[in-house]
Amino acid sequence: MAATRLIALHKNKGMTVAACLKNRTDYIENPDKTEQGQYVSSYACSTLTADEEFMLTKRQYDLVNGRRQKSDVIAYQIRQSFRPGEISAEEANKVGYELAMRFTKGKHAFVVATHTDRQHIHNHVIFNSTALDGSRKFRDFFFSALAVQRLSDLICLEHQLSVIEKKPYRERQKRIVYPPKESNRDRLCGIIDTILAEKPGDYKTFLQKLERQGYEVKRGKYTSVKDKGQKRFIRFRTLGTGYGEDEIKAVLEGKVKHQPYQKKLPKEQPFQLLVDIQGKMAEGKSVGYKKWATTFNLKEMSKTLLFLQEQKISNAEELRERAAAATERYHAMGDSIKAAEARLTEIAVLKTHIINYAKTRPVYDAYRKSGYSKKFLEAHREEITLHKAAKAAFDEAGLQKLPKVKELDAEFAELLTKKKAAYPDYRKARDEMQELVRAQKNVERFFAEEKPAQENEQAR
Repeated sequence: MAATRLIALHKNKGMTVAACLKNRTDYIENPDKTEQGQYVSSYACSTLTADEEFMLTKRQYDLVNGRRQKSDVIAYQIRQSFRPGEISAEEANKVGYELAMRFTKGKHAFVVATHTDRQHIHNHVIFNSTALDGSRKFRDFFFSALAVQRLSDLICLEHQLSVIEKKPYRERQKRIVYPPKESNRDRLCGIIDTILAEKPGDYKTFLQKLERQGYEVKRGKYTSVKDKGQKRFIRFRTLGTGYGEDEIKAVLEGKVKHQPYQKKLPKEQPFQLLVDIQGKMAEGKSVGYKKWATTFNLKEMSKTLLFLQEQKISNAEELRERAAAATERYHAMGDSIKAAEARLTEIAVLKTHIINYAKTRPVYDAYRKSGYSKKFLEAHREEITLHKAAKAAFDEAGLQKLPKVKELDAEFAELLTKKKAAYPDYRKARDEMQELVRAQKNVERFFAEEKPAQENEQAR
């Protein structure tokens, strides 16, 4: 089975045609992708000088026709991708060569490069937009990509390869759930799990094994690593519980048992908000949309009723009271966290001012003894400015006695611990509030839409 694509290669802005051709041919002939050039073939040109020979044909076209090329299309590329494990690289190159020869009918020079750097073997075919005799250009006709696909399928069948089965649109399998993407942190956690399962002797051996996996290790106050494709280092302590430097050392020493990281899937909403059908119809939505929205609302309302039964809510008044209480509890916890954050900021600023005040006090005393000399001020402007700023901050806060830095550090650590401990309850309160408020809105909207319908029936 081979999936194909026909691509017009354009001249890049600010580059010559020759440079663009060289870039494209150099990429497909990359030795790392073609087993050191083993799977590169060509027709009517050399694989080493294909770009230069393409240019000679283009110059011949200018001489024969007496006009320069108006279009910025310099060549065409065919990509042909095969199913993993179905074909060898050597046979794939032959199939690609045959496809290019039959599609161009031998009238255009081309290069075929088979790449083996991915799980699926694939061909890159670049053929010159100008014919070999320099008399004409290739015309990218309507449905040319479909012609390439059909010709590729025919050649695959001749080589006893499978082809893509064409199905009507209604019978095609639609992708509903997309595979989750693995982040750099998830991948690092998985590699750490694998290395710890091998039970390395010490922390140094652990880091060496990590380096063999392609990671760059940076030792300092906190150990951090970076993969080849990453821009920033990742500290072990930011990976979560069980992956800090001290925790890894404890596992290596046999003091604790390592618990592998398990990624939690995002929690799906039990139900969604109902659609405002009347409002949407007023905006000009079609009858078909109204039919879909009515079905959608009925489904979501049934889910809402199931949620209310689980929460043991029997009437609208009770739902309203529960939603108001959940909202109040959520905002109270949010205000508490915000107050802790504000105090943490105050402590950090106050600590900075206290340190600056202590460091710059001898300089300011000398400045005062000099009679506030302008010369002394110019020589020590930075220290004096910091001292004055610290004094102004103390006066603004109304501090008669400065607190000790150790006391501030202890208060900062205590507040930070409480704040981190409050976040799980805060998120739980937020989710509970959102669900109850959503259920309340759904109930109100449902009965608001049912009321006009009942009035119309009574009027009849």
